[in-house]
Amino acid sequence: MRVLVGAVVGLVLVRGNLLAQAPVVRQPPPAVGAQAPKDPEDVQSPPVVATQTETGGKANGASAGTPAGGFPTIRVETRLVNVALNVVDAKGSPVGGLGREDFEILEDGKLQKIAVFEKEATTPLSIVLAVDASESVLSNERLEKEAAKHFVRALLREQDELDLMEFSDVVRELVPFTNQPKRIESGLNAIQHGDATALYDAIYLASDRLAGTSAANGRRRVIVLITDGGDTVKGARYTQALEEAQRAGAMVYSIIIVPIYADAGRNTGGEHALIQMAEDTGGKYYYVVDPKDLEPAFSHVSDDLRTQYLLGYYAPRRGTDSSFRQIKVRMTDAELKGKYDLRYRSGYYADAR
Repeated sequence: MRVLVGAVVGLVLVRGNLLAQAPVVRQPPPAVGAQAPKDPEDVQSPPVVATQTETGGKANGASAGTPAGGFPTIRVETRLVNVALNVVDAKGSPVGGLGREDFEILEDGKLQKIAVFEKEATTPLSIVLAVDASESVLSNERLEKEAAKHFVRALLREQDELDLMEFSDVVRELVPFTNQPKRIESGLNAIQHGDATALYDAIYLASDRLAGTSAANGRRRVIVLITDGGDTVKGARYTQALEEAQRAGAMVYSIIIVPIYADAGRNTGGEHALIQMAEDTGGKYYYVVDPKDLEPAFSHVSDDLRTQYLLGYYAPRRGTDSSFRQIKVRMTDAELKGKYDLRYRSGYYADAR
């Protein structure tokens, strides 16, 4: 059983049931690969593509019928895979003006037809902002909260939604998904300090919440973390948190707070784990040494999300396949392949929604 707590709103979700005035509880997640039950209304059936073939019988396990025209029709289940893509030059500046013909996309090494392309992604955003509330991170609360408030006001559009969580000894959902900045600001003002850091639990539960958002209109899912990278509780592990993020199709952006006084206080292993997670999910990481640098870091995240290309392709399902499928995007022009850096998620789970 997994429990996601909403402390400010006083709600707890337990196996899809809504309970009022529940205590703050954090439960460790289930084993890697287990999936939470989804609301049937949130699960959209993949489109069905009908093709014709001159050979009778069945192909790839799909049922075939023979219509009046004579040729049997094979129904093959497909799914649209959206890939948010950032293209930057050697200086790290976004590269705009590229077209569909400038890219090619592969799944497990096989070239796919690009069915969706946007030069500047305008698709809705579902964002979980997760704030590390341990004493080691919240050194200047006023600056940190003000920076987060400016980020929310600058980024949120009418079609977007943001969920606010804090994590220390436990993970608390302060504000469920909303597009009203004032509600987020009230939640930021309600952050409570703690001693421990349930970092991977926070990523796991944030991913779980994102997985329940609507996938309509190519919605992009994002986790923004403010943390020093340390995880000090016996809950979800790195591999579990990463898999849940990948199953949700979530990009992880980490704003890593570096201790000012001594390198001995740094958790470099935790930092490297967050860097790797950002690379695997198509997100990014930023280091912050001075609290005054937090607002520019938020601005970088906002700019990054606003300068993404969006590519999409239809990937056929392979029976009950639940494997992780590798995605590769590359430039079609050989001269540009080494000139620009492409950032995108490394793949997706075939059975994830």
